[in-house]
Amino acid sequence: MAAMSTPDHHLDDDAQREQALLAGLEEYELGEEDRALLAGDHDDDHDAPVPAPLPVLAIVGRPNVGKSTLVNRILGRREAVVEDTPGVTRDRVSYPAEWAGRDFMLVDTGGWEADVLGIDASVAQQAEVAINLADAVIFVVDSTVGATATDERVVRLLRQSGKPVVLCANKVDSFKAEADATALWSLGLGEPYPVSALHGRGTGDLLDAAMKALPRISEHGTVRPDGPRRVALVGRPNVGKSSLLNKVAHENRVVVDDTAGTTRDPVDELIELKGRPWIFVDTAGIRRRVHMMKGADYYASLRTVAAIEKAEVAVILLDASTTVSEQDQRIISSVVDSGRAVVVAFNKWDLVDEDRRRFLDREIERDLGQIQWAPRVNVSARTGWHLDKLVPALDRALTSWDTRIPTGRLNSFLGELVSGNPHPVRGGKQPRILFATQASTRPPRFVLFATGFIEPGYRRFIERRLREEFGFEGTPIEISVRVREKRKRS
Repeated sequence: MAAMSTPDHHLDDDAQREQALLAGLEEYELGEEDRALLAGDHDDDHDAPVPAPLPVLAIVGRPNVGKSTLVNRILGRREAVVEDTPGVTRDRVSYPAEWAGRDFMLVDTGGWEADVLGIDASVAQQAEVAINLADAVIFVVDSTVGATATDERVVRLLRQSGKPVVLCANKVDSFKAEADATALWSLGLGEPYPVSALHGRGTGDLLDAAMKALPRISEHGTVRPDGPRRVALVGRPNVGKSSLLNKVAHENRVVVDDTAGTTRDPVDELIELKGRPWIFVDTAGIRRRVHMMKGADYYASLRTVAAIEKAEVAVILLDASTTVSEQDQRIISSVVDSGRAVVVAFNKWDLVDEDRRRFLDREIERDLGQIQWAPRVNVSARTGWHLDKLVPALDRALTSWDTRIPTGRLNSFLGELVSGNPHPVRGGKQPRILFATQASTRPPRFVLFATGFIEPGYRRFIERRLREEFGFEGTPIEISVRVREKRKRS
């Protein structure tokens, strides 16, 4: 009988430890936010809704009109690369932003470059991608040059899209230059807002107008907690996303070809797998453009961000027959930064011979260190080999993403961990972890209250041991530290 009651004793011990640590925390300076976090009863809260995608505001315009400068001005920091050369491709094209209490995603569509079809065609194609993925658009025109033929072409796309548009007349650096801006009424997009992105002049009025145009709920779909789980297929061009989607759907839902410059919005596909409905948020429309390799990278980034925003779990497709590329690494970073659950699928496994497999093991260890916790499946989208392993991997990742550790159990685990492996002493001081709680799930986020700064290496050690103890296969884990000092005695 005593053996059977042991688990209850453990629960009692965990609860007592939690209460004792909470009582001890009262000796420290705590703010309202701290107390709200500590008061939350989260232990049964496994159904926290996935945040709805933020509305998307795209900055569109031809090269060198000041789009990246405007992005930096809106963000209040230098994020976008600003160069005089058109065609600068950046790792990130989408940024969380805020204005007048409104949160939104800001998409910078810099990076246009000329191909053999000419700059006009290039601009129009990229504008089409950006417009399709946006809820509202700021169209930037250089007021010192006036409306060009390229601008007129983009205006036609904007009208066809039906999306709300705010016209930005940039490079208006003085009252005298405002006369140039009024000439842009001719574009038929309504009032041109005179702005100097470089100096900040007029950007407040422009953003006020943009917030009126931007819907509060994104048109790109919300995630219902009671609906089918949502899966993003992400990966660089030609890695096999279209083939994989068609194979799991048992029909040709997506056209598979290499037509240059093909663009399409990510499409939601309802697919039944293992007797359950799943929604696949497809980015298979990313095409490799023969004359615009950087452009292809850019399109991939833009579509990947849009797909991840709508999903709960991302399947990162990698080509097992070739080495992991820089573009693969960028896509992996985007997924991890998003906080979504992760499954890695090595496609084209039917093309991998014994020599390649030996090299692949070393590459996985070297190149996939930041997602070594993600379940991996080796598949062939062409033949359908091992696709039955995809659903169990998705289930494991989503279960981990939803997991919550009871506060008492978490603190007992950390107490044992720290006593066996204390934080290093730095400058004669050794920070102590006073209390820990899991602030949320999807993904699991942990908050540590401590007496001093917890080094990044020690945080990684805690994360590694959390995974060993509780699993968390297929989900990123976030650990933040709140340093609190003892109350001064009066």
